[in-house]
Amino acid sequence: MTRRILVTGIRGQVVRSLVETAAGRDDIELLPVGQPEFDLAVTGKIAPAIEALRPDVILSVAAYTAVDAAESDEATALAVNAAAVGEIGKAAARLDVPVVHLSTDYVFSGDKPAPYVETDPTGPLSAYGRTKLAGELALAAATPNHAILRTAWVYSPFGRNFVKTMLRLGETRDRVGVVADQVGNPTSALDIADGLLTVADNLTASGARELRGTFHMTGRGETSWAGFAAEIFRLSALHGGKPVTVDPIPASAYPTPARRPANSRLDCGKLERLHGVCLPDWQHSAELVVRRLVAG
Repeated sequence: MTRRILVTGIRGQVVRSLVETAAGRDDIELLPVGQPEFDLAVTGKIAPAIEALRPDVILSVAAYTAVDAAESDEATALAVNAAAVGEIGKAAARLDVPVVHLSTDYVFSGDKPAPYVETDPTGPLSAYGRTKLAGELALAAATPNHAILRTAWVYSPFGRNFVKTMLRLGETRDRVGVVADQVGNPTSALDIADGLLTVADNLTASGARELRGTFHMTGRGETSWAGFAAEIFRLSALHGGKPVTVDPIPASAYPTPARRPANSRLDCGKLERLHGVCLPDWQHSAELVVRRLVAG
């Protein structure tokens, strides 16, 4: 039997990765929904759009992700990242279907010296982080039939992201200064798509309580932004791009409106134990994406 999977959004990195990943499967029908019919900033449009499609599971992946812009537009970010997520959860509860929701490392302060586990206290530093945390709480209040997947440092062949920015800068520069005192887990949206579909499969197949709740899902391994950039340029040169030198700089030398966590590392052991999901090593996935982008 074919399962109907509603996906929020139509243009984002994760949605486009889901569409590509699901194209090879005949057991699922992916239903991306977006503006103008489905507008996360207008809550009155959310439930009717979901209930009209009668999905078997909902993947809540669309979000207000302009981290710096959210500092001066927190009300809009809150509407999209929190109020809308609560409405999605309520609609899912009425339909009696599970929700898999994508969240972020930005719900943490970044002060911990080790990778964060799901039970660590939250403490967002930015408006974006606050609104994403509010979304987690709104979903949990709306329906117990959910899995929240926190991820970090997302990149892909699609949209705007760090990998594409570095490659673009490298076209006109021989040296690029990149922050070296923030560490995390680079995560390919293509890998996220695989993980989302596996968790969705598990939730629809089993009502087990332990499969619900909050989990962390990132690429395996860790690096700094400067280390990530150096690997991007190494891979680019390997596939025909020009060599570019990365100059490590402190975050204080690159001020932004929103504060970023110094430590964005997430421990993904719980997801592997309970859902059998372990994303590939970040360098392996970065190679696949960089090679694809360099080839054009």
